[in-house]
Amino acid sequence: MALKQKTINNILNKYKDVFEALENYDETRELPFQRKRIDITLSVETINKLKKIKEKTGKPISRIIEEKF
Repeated sequence: MALKQKTINNILNKYKDVFEALENYDETRELPFQRKRIDITLSVETINKLKKIKEKTGKPISRIIEEKF
């Protein structure tokens, strides 16, 4: 059963962000919600501040850093 062009356009408009994410995945093999591990260097003072925030909020340090961006 073939879909009408109007139905196809409605689907494309409704799920535009999903189609864009899949198109980007075809090019990069990465999804926008994937996470990657990286190594960074921080001062001891900054690490201690992050640990205190972690204890107060219960959030992982990586989430705290992500939220700041």
